Amino acid sequence: MSALAAVRRAVREFLATVEAPAEVCVAVSGGADSLALAEATAYVARHRNLRTRALIVDHGLQSGSAEVAAQAAAAVKELGVDTAEILTVTVSGKGGPEAAARTARYRALREALPGGEGLVLLGHTLDDQAETVLLGLGRGSGPRSLSGMRAHDAPWGRPLLGVTREQTRGACAELGVEPWQDPHNADPRFTRVRLRAEVLPLLEDVLAGGVAAALARTAAQLRDDTEALDTVADRILTRAGGPEGLDVTVLEAEPAALRRRVLRRWLLGSGVRELTDAHLRAVDALVASWRGQGGVWLPGNLEASRCRGRLSLSRPEPTTPIPPTTRGD
Repeated sequence: MSALAAVRRAVREFLATVEAPAEVCVAVSGGADSLALAEATAYVARHRNLRTRALIVDHGLQSGSAEVAAQAAAAVKELGVDTAEILTVTVSGKGGPEAAARTARYRALREALPGGEGLVLLGHTLDDQAETVLLGLGRGSGPRSLSGMRAHDAPWGRPLLGVTREQTRGACAELGVEPWQDPHNADPRFTRVRLRAEVLPLLEDVLAGGVAAALARTAAQLRDDTEALDTVADRILTRAGGPEGLDVTVLEAEPAALRRRVLRRWLLGSGVRELTDAHLRAVDALVASWRGQGGVWLPGNLEASRCRGRLSLSRPEPTTPIPPTTRGD
């Protein structure tokens, strides 16, 4: 099977598994992955009477970025996409330029959807999935992170997680399209670039090939396990929950892996943000290692505490400083 046929088949199979809206959006950078995805989406959509819309995000981080965006818009129109729209964003915020650009890009893509609802296809490939798993391993992340990217996590769709970067390049060659080469993708200052250029090739050499595919399979297996455990955790949360917090007796009977999943879902659902493993384990200690200790402070100025056999969350009232005592002579 040719590379182009493989990309088209991946898109066809993905769209057959989801409830596709009348207009399918495709995020396009101008690189090989997104151009191949855009062409395949337009090809499949024509046979399903769907419209296609390309969304090109101009981050404004490089000289000539507006011209690159305009060229990408023109390229996808030539490849059969019905409409192409350029979204200009301002990149700022914490986490470094890579994380800030990703945040700005996803926000712009979501805001481009009517009411925030719809489907945006992203060009992440099997190689991207392998890099994501390696990043999670290097950072000591848990199975949720190691399970990688989901094929469908509304409104995002990733049809190419079983397609290699080599295949998307081959598809572009078959189409006679010259993809844009993002200089950031060769900049060793970025961790993902070094994984791509140095770590994965070394692993492929040492382990005699097939590493990227093996990492992607590992992600899929962990994702299945994670989703199964999350389903069980939801049932436990329903049993333990109540207006006064979580029933500790219900949680004490569960294994640590399930108990922490319940606590994680409860905390996130209650408004705790930027929850770390240290936060989660400290709250879990209120159940598993209870010795009358005080509450646990959490992001968002919240406190998890245990009282009368239940865990609860509260937002402590700010204390008013006592003015210094003055004495007259």
